[in-house]
Amino acid sequence: MEADEVLGFFGSIAGFGLDETLAAERLERHGPNALADAEVTSPWRILAGQFTDTLVVLLLAAAAVSLVLGERIEAVAILVIVVLNATLGFAQEYRAERAVAALRELAVPVVRVRRSGQTRELPASLLVPGDLALLEAGNLVPADGRVIEGASLQIQEAALTGESLPVVKTDCTLEAGAALAERVNMAYLGTAVSAGRGVMVVTATGMHSELGRLAGALQQAVRPSTPLQRRLARLGRSLTLAALVLVAVVYGLGLLRGDDPRTLLLTALALAVAVVPEGLPAMATITLALGARRMLRRRALIRKLPAVETLGSVTVICSDKTGTLTQNRMTVSALDLADGHLEMEDLRKRRWSGAPGAAALPAALLPVLTGGALCSDAELMLESGGASGEWQAVGEPTEAALVVAAARLGLDQAALRDTLPRVAERPFDAGRRRMTTLHQVRGSLPGDWPLPAAPYLTLTKGAADSLLTVCTRVLSGNGVEPLTAAWQTRILAMHDRLAARQMRVLGVACRPLDVWPEELESDLTFVGLFGLIDPPRPGVREAIATCVQAGIRPVMITGDHPLTALEIARDLGIVRRDAPEGSLLVGSVIDDLEPADLAARLGSVSVYARVSPHHKTRIVRALQARGELVAMTGDGVNDAPALKQADIGVAMGVGGTDVAKEAASMVLLDDNFSTIVQAVKEGRVIFDNIRKFVKFALAGNLAEIWPLLVGPLLGMPLPLLPLQILWINLLTDGLPGLALGTERAETGIMRRAPLAPDASLFGGGVGRHIVWVGLLIGSLSLGVGHVYWRAGLDTWQTMVFTTLTFSQMAHVLAVRSSRESLFRQGLGSNMALTGAVMLTVALQLAVTYLPPLQAVFHTRPLAAPDLGLAVLLSSVAFWAVELEKWLIRRRGVRA
Repeated sequence: MEADEVLGFFGSIAGFGLDETLAAERLERHGPNALADAEVTSPWRILAGQFTDTLVVLLLAAAAVSLVLGERIEAVAILVIVVLNATLGFAQEYRAERAVAALRELAVPVVRVRRSGQTRELPASLLVPGDLALLEAGNLVPADGRVIEGASLQIQEAALTGESLPVVKTDCTLEAGAALAERVNMAYLGTAVSAGRGVMVVTATGMHSELGRLAGALQQAVRPSTPLQRRLARLGRSLTLAALVLVAVVYGLGLLRGDDPRTLLLTALALAVAVVPEGLPAMATITLALGARRMLRRRALIRKLPAVETLGSVTVICSDKTGTLTQNRMTVSALDLADGHLEMEDLRKRRWSGAPGAAALPAALLPVLTGGALCSDAELMLESGGASGEWQAVGEPTEAALVVAAARLGLDQAALRDTLPRVAERPFDAGRRRMTTLHQVRGSLPGDWPLPAAPYLTLTKGAADSLLTVCTRVLSGNGVEPLTAAWQTRILAMHDRLAARQMRVLGVACRPLDVWPEELESDLTFVGLFGLIDPPRPGVREAIATCVQAGIRPVMITGDHPLTALEIARDLGIVRRDAPEGSLLVGSVIDDLEPADLAARLGSVSVYARVSPHHKTRIVRALQARGELVAMTGDGVNDAPALKQADIGVAMGVGGTDVAKEAASMVLLDDNFSTIVQAVKEGRVIFDNIRKFVKFALAGNLAEIWPLLVGPLLGMPLPLLPLQILWINLLTDGLPGLALGTERAETGIMRRAPLAPDASLFGGGVGRHIVWVGLLIGSLSLGVGHVYWRAGLDTWQTMVFTTLTFSQMAHVLAVRSSRESLFRQGLGSNMALTGAVMLTVALQLAVTYLPPLQAVFHTRPLAAPDLGLAVLLSSVAFWAVELEKWLIRRRGVRA
């Protein structure tokens, strides 16, 4: 719509605005210009949620039965475990979701508007559709609106659209359906005015704005449960079912044999306790917490504890481009002169190896760099630069890049301004696409200046085709020549070569003058082109290569131009140079695709360009529907819904918005994409260690169940008492189990494919290992107990008790690695586990030999030969597992 049509549609008048009465009616109808509050989970609900896990419910039931039977010690021990687990979980999840609260902080408190012909300041919450809002540099945009006036108006929209450069806003008409990043006649709530001034007609407020729609999507997005949570839930359900079946079988058979009901209930309780790995919830939580601490040292902050393990299972990483893969900082990469092309890095190397200052530079470069440094409103920062060459400037990103480029090559802005002070200017505007400054010459021009000396000098920068319309000459290796058609063709070809590398191209022209000019932009000499690009972050290419090696598919999702996105993706290794065109999908095409068609194309698409926030969320959901485990990285407001929807959202901590950080599960404190690779590795280590614990704990539990099931069938009394079983579980699942969580990474951990999201904890041979090791330990323990019982020795139950405990200590040393031998790892490589094993053995000896503890646990002291036999039988488990690993290594099987 034309500007007049927009005003008429909203009943507003240019220069007058809305009538106060009409504004009051609209405020009543539309409500305040504010974002709705999100529901916040109370601390009590978070605490209650810690007691809903299946394993925890089963443990609480066992504690209740213990209390009914008068077994207070067992009940207290079980409750201690439950409370510890709940405390750790609550401490991690207490920080409630505050994403929408962070969105609300982007609101503007006061705004200048025209109403009833008067300019006045109002609280932004009172804005209504049709209001005329005044925009100035430094303001935040107070609502969505159509720009109807603009004077050099530029708005920074990176947080909303992903575009790294400010967008020049002007009154114009666009085709319907233009992408958000291409709507140069619109301004949006929460974005920032970086330059110029303007007037806009408010078109949407509050939750109806683009930012409001993001807030609504963020409220509706539900973070899915993590793979670990799903696996532990399945494990809990399986163990609960197994416990109930065992209890029913044992109790039923006992009643048929005429056994005492109380004894049967104690036996059933013992079986239930033996089935449940009491330490698993606490071990998983503590292991994740330890992993989170290690990741914090590597500059990755975990907000949701299960996210630590989730990263180790991701199959797709969807990454925003601007500020995540790239530095969100424009940099001069190349310069083209009439006589040739120069790479910035090559120039810097020559400059540093030669004499300092402009004297070391080719003469033809001096006017180009001078134009970049002076025809600019950016300011070179004091105390930047130096020997490292890391100069910094403040201002519009493109202008700042030109100023920094000149400084890096020896042309300091401050010195140039002393020699060439600005005395007049013609600002940039979207129609001319040029900016011109006039300078008085008060000293010697830098280096071997190639143009004639004169009292005044004009400098012009802008789009190459625009510059050529006001140029009549060109600076070449032969000096100043007429700008012929051949020269114009050559310059435009240079422009196209830089643009094909997805650079932003700016030309520079100048004109020496003897007198003050009537017209600044005429009869200029074209001197060269700058090629600028938003460079990749250091280490990103290597990080992406590692992800690919680890079986993780990196995907770029950006609001940038398709060709720019595709070229950067190729440069980073996300897309091969010879990849087909189907590797790219544009947001407008996504709108036309049905969910099934979109899902069908996702497997081959690695770059999504010109996407809006709802596109990102739709892509994540479609990937999840295909069975992918999705990580989404980002830094802007536009990323927040997708960050929350993803299996794990990863926000940038330095350049990221508060909204993105609150929506994410993990925050990168250094904004370094390569930190994600370290997090993926850490996640895989954690999952490996949890799976080792499951192997160790459930094999031990099966070893405890076997004597309880088979012993009565052999005519024996109960081989283990409930308190003895709980002691074994506390001892083995406790310190040694927790120490497994500190194991280092397995060899080749980042050279294997990620585990399928729906894979079981019992996959990869874990279930088979649990069965044969559990039966081996259980049979050895029951066997020695049966022999002693048949011999009439009162130590028979203590032998079962001790052999079981020692066997599990031998087993935990063997399962530290699924492939490597303990003799190769060495006991010193995990001193926490070695110390835990030694402490457990000492505590078991104390229970066996100290009279006060003998009374509690119903044990008898073992003679030296008996103790030696228990140790010998226990070592069988260690040697058996070492043999299994030797066979795995020999066969080359990946466990």
